[in-house]
Amino acid sequence: SLATDSFISAASFQETTRVLTEAAVTGKKDQLRGLKENVVVGRLIPAGTGMEFHDRLRSKKMGEFDEQILSNDDIEAALRQELQENDEE
Repeated sequence: SLATDSFISAASFQETTRVLTEAAVTGKKDQLRGLKENVVVGRLIPAGTGMEFHDRLRSKKMGEFDEQILSNDDIEAALRQELQENDEE
């Protein structure tokens, strides 16, 4: 559990309050890729009969990425805008 990037898995092992508080304060996101964290949150595990669900979910996400392809000009414009907004703060 400790050798994983999943804070949910780590929290289920030890120091639950500290692990969850640190994850909340730092804005961590758990991708729920492992068996343990999926069981903890009550989702189908990515194995056996739950594998089809996770395969469909993964395919759907990959389709979203295909639709989000941006040109270099679009990326540069977005970065410039973000930098300007940060400079104003």
